[in-house]
Amino acid sequence: MSKPPIPAAPVPVQKRRGTARARMTSPAAESCQIGTLAGFLAHGAKPRQHSGMRPFVPGVLAVTCVLGVAHAEPDSLDDLLGPREIAVGEAMRAGATGATAIGLNPAGLPLNRELVFEGGYGYRGSDSASLVGVSACDSTNAVPGCFFYSYAGSSPELGGMAMTRTAHIAGSSLSRQLVPRILIGATTKYFRFDSNVMAEEKKSGISFDLGATVRLTDQINLGLSGQNLWGTEDSSHFPRAIGGGVFARPIPTFALSFDSRWKTDGSGARYGGGAELFLRSSQMGYPLRVGALHDNELGSSYITGGIGIANIKWGIDIAARREVKGGDETLVLASMRFYGPRMPTPGVQ
Repeated sequence: MSKPPIPAAPVPVQKRRGTARARMTSPAAESCQIGTLAGFLAHGAKPRQHSGMRPFVPGVLAVTCVLGVAHAEPDSLDDLLGPREIAVGEAMRAGATGATAIGLNPAGLPLNRELVFEGGYGYRGSDSASLVGVSACDSTNAVPGCFFYSYAGSSPELGGMAMTRTAHIAGSSLSRQLVPRILIGATTKYFRFDSNVMAEEKKSGISFDLGATVRLTDQINLGLSGQNLWGTEDSSHFPRAIGGGVFARPIPTFALSFDSRWKTDGSGARYGGGAELFLRSSQMGYPLRVGALHDNELGSSYITGGIGIANIKWGIDIAARREVKGGDETLVLASMRFYGPRMPTPGVQ
């Protein structure tokens, strides 16, 4: 009498952990779950493997399948952002100045006139990521620009195994005021991405961003930008995206902003908005920021906020982003700025 067939062992489901998560995506996942395991464990009249190997082999195959279709959500679009833009729901494309212009919209550099050096550090607990950024921006000349370097290193857990990802980015941003109401800008980035996560390739190359800012009035701006529009190498860590937003400062100490961003591969959109209130006391200023963000690709919603302290020579900013729907990611960032010469902000003529 022939032995009854042994059912295929179920594939362990990866538990979501913030936005650094592994997804089983069809049809690859279905093939992994059903085709590979069931085919391997299929039995005819004679068993194909020793019974002692049965508990071990499905586990190895399950881990391999999970890693083979793993998709890591954090990328350069997120890792290049600093505390000020994070605190207001990433909504600064129409009002980006200084280091904020590097990751959101290089066209915003002429919106103020200052020389500033900035360094920052962030930590994201969901994938144990350390984010480091330094920059030098000068908008006191005819062609405002920035030099910058950014590092992102993370250790995501996929399929119960600890992996590593690192990304080094260095480059420059330049901007030009075409007419008093229209500003344009571009960013050139050299990147090197390294990962031991299966299905993620090591890449290095150059990519380019473009942006434009329209000053409707002295109080209201519109912004449009595209990230990684062209490049020498395609990398999942540097996806193409376009975004736009509006920034309004009805009074000198209060600002509102709203942004949206879309990845060009159609994988999803990201919407955010926030507000900033700048309190003054003698020679010191205290910015208070709050915002919210939703990502429909991830099905995640976040609340954001931040505080700061600043004077004519230096400033400190601290911000946090907490996922309240779809996961439990928490991101905390801090930066410090040192100012050189500062001049009055140009108005719309």
